[in-house]
Amino acid sequence: MAETVPSAAELPAADPNLVDTLSDGTKVKQRVLRQRACNEKDGKGKICAGHLKRWYFFGEEIRQKYGKDAEIYRCERCKTLYLPNPNEEPRSGTLAF
Repeated sequence: MAETVPSAAELPAADPNLVDTLSDGTKVKQRVLRQRACNEKDGKGKICAGHLKRWYFFGEEIRQKYGKDAEIYRCERCKTLYLPNPNEEPRSGTLAF
């Protein structure tokens, strides 16, 4: 039997914001400007839309790759990690009035 090769329309498009995939399979993506919700798609093409929350308790692998004081955000539903957008002001500092 001849194997069928999927067409370009059937293949999932590569995510341009994907930066890395950790050893446990967790995806690390770059946030879009002013992004507040996860844009990761599941197998059916539906967007997760979970809230991105600042994550402080990351493991050793992330600490080695991105630094001890890295600004990391994690989706509350699918656990995809997000790095801050380089065009946005960091939110790591203290508030100044």
